[in-house]
Amino acid sequence: MAKTIAQINEKIKAGKAVVVTAEAFKRMAKGKDLAELAQEVDVVTTATFGPMCSSGAVINLGHWSPGIRMEEISLNGVSAYEGLAAVDTYIGATSESKFDPTYGGANVIEDLIRGKDVRLHARGKGTDCYPTKEIDTWINKETVNEFYLFNPRNAYQNYAAATNSTNRIKYTYMGSLLPRYSNITYSTSGELSPLLNDPYLRTIGLGTRIFLGGTEGYVVWNGTQFNTRRERNEYGIPKLPGATLAVIGDAKQMSSDFIRSAYYEKYGVSLFVGIGIPIPVLDEKMAKYLSITNDQIETSILDYGQENHPALASTTYAQLASGSVTLPDGKEVKTAPLSSLAKAREIAEMLCQWIRDKKFFLTEPVQMLPKDSFVKPLVPREGGEK
Repeated sequence: MAKTIAQINEKIKAGKAVVVTAEAFKRMAKGKDLAELAQEVDVVTTATFGPMCSSGAVINLGHWSPGIRMEEISLNGVSAYEGLAAVDTYIGATSESKFDPTYGGANVIEDLIRGKDVRLHARGKGTDCYPTKEIDTWINKETVNEFYLFNPRNAYQNYAAATNSTNRIKYTYMGSLLPRYSNITYSTSGELSPLLNDPYLRTIGLGTRIFLGGTEGYVVWNGTQFNTRRERNEYGIPKLPGATLAVIGDAKQMSSDFIRSAYYEKYGVSLFVGIGIPIPVLDEKMAKYLSITNDQIETSILDYGQENHPALASTTYAQLASGSVTLPDGKEVKTAPLSSLAKAREIAEMLCQWIRDKKFFLTEPVQMLPKDSFVKPLVPREGGEK
């Protein structure tokens, strides 16, 4: 018999809900009737912790006296967006310092979460209502009004692995790819990853409450580059990057244990984000998706040494996690993850405990995510007024 989220929340409230991590559920599913398991388990926690470049923070800096309309803003030398009224700003994770390319928006966000002071420099042209033209001061998360993460694209549903066929190192957002197929990098938590456990997004939508950076957050929209038209394997898993999530949460309540800045050599700055999503086990169909394991999750290995990154081979996360993959030419290549499975496991366990302790309840999506969406390229074109 199917369950509802409301019924599961009642069980959580009564302290009777059975909550396990995705990895534990998959172990339970081996050799067990899925219909029975769907009745036995109420919530499965999923998680990921990896680089999510399309992230950033909204900050209300507060009004100076006399007022300033901030038209140029930098935080620790990192440019922040100035086009949001007088003292609102958005700092993107990948924005780089004018003085140090290894320091950027991700570092500013982490510093603020840690409670550190950050130097604010702002300029404006001066107006009758905002006469001040320049300020130089210090802020931290206690002095600003709002400080919240708003990440336009997080928690990719699958991602391609990367290698390099050329004779020189390629410095990329997938890390340093060594010459002549000498390494392969990949970046998801595989069978623990949220959107791989709900491949058709039956339970995740606008308003879904999640673990974000050590506190509660929410799914607020589909993420950018949201693609439901990818080819899927026999288990319903897209073979290349598919769905994504736009998420929001109060950064003042977050922990640097789960929000960390990173620098990729000769590429730039990124932000590691910890996300956990509880999946309600509504029925046998949901249990079937939740039982999918790494050997059933496929992805492609792309050659970042060639234009448009052509696919070289298909592999599974079980093979990637084994430490090496054999390419079609017979060469055995070492693999390395960019994301942290250990951290993802920690998040999944924490979320389990929050639910068991009645500190975290599930939410019904107020709107489901798009069923049909694809990614358009940017192409040269002529336009504008003639």
